[in-house]
Amino acid sequence: AAMTTRIDRPSALLGGLTAAQFMQRHWQKKPLLVRQALPGAAPLIARTELFALATRDDVESRLVVRQGQRWSLRRGPLSRRALPALRTPGWTLLVQGLDLHLQAAHELLSRFRFLPDARLDDLMLSYASDGGGVGPHIDAYDVFLLQVGGRRRWRFAPCARPSWRDDVPLKMLARMPRCESHVLDAGDLLYLPPGWAHEGVAVGGDCMTASVGFRAPTRDELAQALLARLDDASDATAASPRYRDDPCAPTLHPAALPSALVGFARGALAHALAQPGAVERALGEWVTEPKPQVWFESDGKATLRTGHGVALDRRTRMAYVEHDVFVNGESLAIGGRDGALVKRLADARRLSADEVRRFSPTARVQIAEWLAAGWLHVQPDDDAPTDGRDA
Repeated sequence: AAMTTRIDRPSALLGGLTAAQFMQRHWQKKPLLVRQALPGAAPLIARTELFALATRDDVESRLVVRQGQRWSLRRGPLSRRALPALRTPGWTLLVQGLDLHLQAAHELLSRFRFLPDARLDDLMLSYASDGGGVGPHIDAYDVFLLQVGGRRRWRFAPCARPSWRDDVPLKMLARMPRCESHVLDAGDLLYLPPGWAHEGVAVGGDCMTASVGFRAPTRDELAQALLARLDDASDATAASPRYRDDPCAPTLHPAALPSALVGFARGALAHALAQPGAVERALGEWVTEPKPQVWFESDGKATLRTGHGVALDRRTRMAYVEHDVFVNGESLAIGGRDGALVKRLADARRLSADEVRRFSPTARVQIAEWLAAGWLHVQPDDDAPTDGRDA
């Protein structure tokens, strides 16, 4: 009920539209520019702290530098000495997945949960000196661009037939079509659908832009990921028919694939896909698989406490479908009251002490395992943070 109320309520983040109105009018259709979508917006992180994050092995970062028509790209970890001087124009530091490392970024990303978690990817923060940017480009996915510090000029337009530069280390458009141009101040938001050409250039120094990106796999990427999951889930010990040749004459073309073997292969794939819940389980495990740079702090002493609820770590990905729940790439079959409570945990990302008390002894063992793994944390009911721990 609370979620329904939230999506039916006009939102300043969406320019006074409800989430339903935004989805109907703009999502994957046309841009939306919202002035002061986040009034009083301030940088999510101090400049020096962002630079420090870029030095870490577990943080994905990139440095883009423009000198006239020349562009360079360097991937992190990046030492402070690798970054140009603050007054040097034309450079940008990109820190991917800031929501994994900073609670304020995680909470900002959570404001977009009127869209499915399975589609939300991460929050990237771009720091740019005067004139800094990554050049004109096109994203294959939706993006929300929120100015959280300084100013940035955005140009954007639909682009049906893009042409690309082959002399730069970035996928950059050779030219921009005729486009709109707007300068965004701190608190302003720009939504762009997939396939729109756009370019953002910092106006003045200390420009910080938060970018909310989405997962949009191609059909081939998804097929490969699901087939790999289906293979991992297969039971090698279970009885399975073995291929046998049909009675036939000797072949005159030994290199030709036997048609019977081709048919057997098609049947094997069809059988794997036809197993009840097989595709759902493979998809649920794939969408909740943590990114390679994510790690959790195990705590073997963590236990459920009377009067305390629980909250998901901000790095934890969780999803569900019918009687299956997926947590960080693992699946769990659970139903009844326990299943309803675990689904509530996935949606709200926390449970109260009263809700935790209602778990069965078996489910409490599972919750304790998640606590020990660092996927979940004990949380007093009156604690302010919604989930996770501060960096």
